[in-house]
Amino acid sequence: LAVPWRWRYTPRRGESGCLPAGQVRAAFLRFFQERHGHRCLPSAPVRPRGDPRLLFVNAGMNQFKPIFLGTVHPRSELAQHRRVVNSQKCVRAGGKHNDLEDVGRDTYHHTFFEMLGNWSFGDYFKEEACSMAWELLTEVYEIPKDRLYVTYFGGDSSLGLSADEECRDIWLHLGVPANHVLPFPLKDNFWEMGDTGPCGPCTEIHYDHVGGGRNAAALVNQGSPDVVEIWNLVFMQYSREVEGTLLPLPQHHVDTGMGLERLVTILQNKRSNYDTDLFTPILDAIHKGCGGPRYQGLVGDADVGRVNMAYRVVADHVRTLCVCITDGIYPGLSGAELVLRRILRRAVRFCSEVLHAPPGLLASLVPTVVEVLGDAYPELTKNADQIMDIINENEVAFLSSLERGRRIIERTVQQMEPSTDFPAEVAWSLYGNLGFPLDLIDLMLEEKGISLDSAAFNKLALEDAKRKAGGLQAGQLDNRNMCLDVHSLAQLQNSKMPATDDSPKYAYKLGQHGQYEFSPCQATVLMLYRDQSLQKEAGAGQRCGVILDRTNFYAEQGGQACDQGYMIRLGQQDILFPVESVRLCGGYVIHEVTTVETLRAGDQVQLFVDEARRLACMTNHTATHLLNFALRCVLGDSTEQRGSHVTAERLRFDFDTKGPVTVEQLQQVEQVVQDVIKRNEAVHMAEVPLTLARRVQGLRAVDEEYPDPVRIVSLGVPVETVLTRDSEAAMQTSVELCCGTHLLQTGAMEDLAIISERQLVKGISRVIAVTGGQAKQAREVGQCLAMEVDSVSLRMKQRTTSIPEMQNLSKEVGQLTKVVANTAMPQWQRKELQTVLKALQRTANTAIKKLEVQQAEEKAQSLLAKHCNQPVIIDTVPADSLSILMKVVNQLCDKSPGTSVLLLSPQVSGEVLCACQVSKNCLPVFSAADWAVAVCTQMEGKAGGSPIVAKGSGNAKGMQGALTTALQFAQSKL
Repeated sequence: LAVPWRWRYTPRRGESGCLPAGQVRAAFLRFFQERHGHRCLPSAPVRPRGDPRLLFVNAGMNQFKPIFLGTVHPRSELAQHRRVVNSQKCVRAGGKHNDLEDVGRDTYHHTFFEMLGNWSFGDYFKEEACSMAWELLTEVYEIPKDRLYVTYFGGDSSLGLSADEECRDIWLHLGVPANHVLPFPLKDNFWEMGDTGPCGPCTEIHYDHVGGGRNAAALVNQGSPDVVEIWNLVFMQYSREVEGTLLPLPQHHVDTGMGLERLVTILQNKRSNYDTDLFTPILDAIHKGCGGPRYQGLVGDADVGRVNMAYRVVADHVRTLCVCITDGIYPGLSGAELVLRRILRRAVRFCSEVLHAPPGLLASLVPTVVEVLGDAYPELTKNADQIMDIINENEVAFLSSLERGRRIIERTVQQMEPSTDFPAEVAWSLYGNLGFPLDLIDLMLEEKGISLDSAAFNKLALEDAKRKAGGLQAGQLDNRNMCLDVHSLAQLQNSKMPATDDSPKYAYKLGQHGQYEFSPCQATVLMLYRDQSLQKEAGAGQRCGVILDRTNFYAEQGGQACDQGYMIRLGQQDILFPVESVRLCGGYVIHEVTTVETLRAGDQVQLFVDEARRLACMTNHTATHLLNFALRCVLGDSTEQRGSHVTAERLRFDFDTKGPVTVEQLQQVEQVVQDVIKRNEAVHMAEVPLTLARRVQGLRAVDEEYPDPVRIVSLGVPVETVLTRDSEAAMQTSVELCCGTHLLQTGAMEDLAIISERQLVKGISRVIAVTGGQAKQAREVGQCLAMEVDSVSLRMKQRTTSIPEMQNLSKEVGQLTKVVANTAMPQWQRKELQTVLKALQRTANTAIKKLEVQQAEEKAQSLLAKHCNQPVIIDTVPADSLSILMKVVNQLCDKSPGTSVLLLSPQVSGEVLCACQVSKNCLPVFSAADWAVAVCTQMEGKAGGSPIVAKGSGNAKGMQGALTTALQFAQSKL
């Protein structure tokens, strides 16, 4: 690359003479792009792509892990990168890197921050990386050289690693004084991606805020706020193996990261990140919104009432909320969503409890965040209204949860035995289910002089963590034979072993009678992979990955489940090697097989895909594209795909939505799909250059790395037509980038039924759909249930006068409600039937109450006539339920206010029901609760209530004695 010897970029300084944060970021990107030939990439979303172990993207290198691990597909855009620069949005909250609880306590911790980084993938290494960094800091940003200190890896004898003297000498050659070049041990200057994987020594650049000619070498890496690390340059040259040993990487990489917030603090001559123009506009907006004292930058004991801490918490957390929500992570109940919910709730608490701000302050800060960060990340500007809506709705929900939590704590404390700890199970439920902050539980209990059973609570937390980790580890163990390690990949590439030709997976056609015919595929075993090593053979009964030169098996990718099937050795038709799963790794397709006989490299095999499973996947994948198109037609162009998964049984599709999808919209979506099915549109597929594909108007693509050339799938319109310049053909149909397998004509889909639709979190809905025979079956089941609901509705309109009959109808409605909720049927019909059943349940309950009142009135009239003007009525009366018996008692007392009543009602089961009410004139001497207890105890039963009304039950054997007791008790009190 031809570049001028002395590159010059003069950033525009602000009114104060300091560089604005936007100019600092721009200078970094332009320096590497223009001066050193790096490709400038946009920030990846903070939702990790294809890495279930990460909650959030927490470093600039996350999106490049496939390169470091060697698993990147050789035809993908990612594989073409050699030099890259970007500013990456990062979130550190939850998981290994968790700064959440530290945010606000000091002036430099954040949950969201920007990581400036430059990378070399097998291109330059230590000398160039150090030289570039020094040039940028001292010549472009003009940071005084005497304030900079550099560290390097000092070696580790236990690992057999010598000091990185090469790095030390590079710094000395660049003119850094020897007393500013400092060695540090493994924990400070050796970077590792995880317990295993690429790693290497690093060199860090530190800045002395004080300066003045002093030597601050003794303060480096000592936690001093005066001397801080600003840039870390990692030299990936080793791989940490499972056994803990280090092996040299086949290719060396450079990964650097510098926090923008810290750099801006230095360049704007501040001591706190919160005093820079990345935060001051937000802090000013908080002050304006809450009307309290201004932010003063105080920490610790000087920060009376934690007001300054609250400012920092709210300013930091609202930035995180904006970035996460924009990138599709919404407050929720698990994983990253749960962490984001805690961040939001922590911010809300500081707003309301410390700043005494009115509800809505947090959302009102969003426009200011967009103003600060929107130029660098334009997606924030686009989503500002949605961010505000989600924050407001979650704030209202949290304030409601706080009130519920307080009530639960109050009730639990009342029921506790004296001098006992608050039950850990209740605290865990409050924490996990209601999202009640743990420190708030402690605070509320402390106010009541009660402590939490911390040991039991920690045990519950540990069990929960183990359960979550156990599932992950099990998954990792299962993949040991399916994902090639970095050394094995390098071994294959160095031996010039070609990537697997998997184009035969697309080799199928429609036969004469409309059936799908899949072409046979013959292949050669190139290598076997087992226990993280490449092997030439695998003995009988061994589970291993088989690498072939070509395959017609589809490896799981693009949301479509992998193929299954079997392979046979040529000439041995009776010995089948079942293929259980298929995975793509660095361009090589790995077939997981449990060998029934010895399998060797060089063996010729014939491959047989499970055709029924493949055809079902093809049907559901084409249906997914059609569903995406239909949702856009009905809900609007702003409807964006958030994820999908296709199996042989069903398809799942997640998408943006402003609210729950209505019954009418679900019907319309299904109708759009059915219209295309009826037209039996051709499905066109072709591979085209990625740059050409991305120019297509109306193209649907998700956040994934696509190979180049890329496959386009177009329904009803030839690919050549949609590629024509200025063509709008793709706006009228489904056109997507997709590597999946599809039907050749839509008619084979037969039908599509959406059997589930629900909101995962506010703003994202998930639909599950079935096709073909399953869709037909779902519709038939729906019709049958609709007829049953109609039958119940008709019988209810006949207005029976029998309480048992109406109770049976009510029970039938309840059972139907459960069946409708849990049966696979069209979702629009489910919603309709649920609405009808809800109304029927209300009608039944109202009718039962009305009949009970009528029956009670008749019985009360009869008893009044029998016991005319008596101060006490004690009798037996037939009643179908305690509810009716209580109503008879109430009616008697209403009609004869000075009378106290106790009634018993023997049941067929041998139980006797008891209900009583005492006249207010007889209080407090005569208590209904005491009266009922005395009577029911005589019948070996139980009772309870208030001084005015009470109820209970007992055994029929003691009923006569109970009537006598009732009269004697009443006489003794009157």
